[in-house]
Amino acid sequence: MSEPKVVHVEIQGQRYPIRTTLDPKYVQDLAAYVDRKMALAAEAAPSSDTLGLAVLSALNIADEFFRIHDQQLDQTDRLTERTRALEEIVDQALELVGNPDEHS
Repeated sequence: MSEPKVVHVEIQGQRYPIRTTLDPKYVQDLAAYVDRKMALAAEAAPSSDTLGLAVLSALNIADEFFRIHDQQLDQTDRLTERTRALEEIVDQALELVGNPDEHS
């Protein structure tokens, strides 16, 4: 594991030192994303203070995460069901090939 570095990011005009082992570019991208979310929250609730904007942004980001997570679970469930159906088809085909006299 690499040594932690300090990456300076800016969110809503405020600079923050972030101590991390992550790639600095990735941390910058994360900060830019949070900054965009906070700007959108500021448009939606212009009278909110910075803490209120941070909470709104965190809720929006959490909502995005939960929706994507649920989509992935749904896709996994559908894939599992399709796999089971294909296994049944293959098993039936193998039975037919293995015992051709029984099905004539």
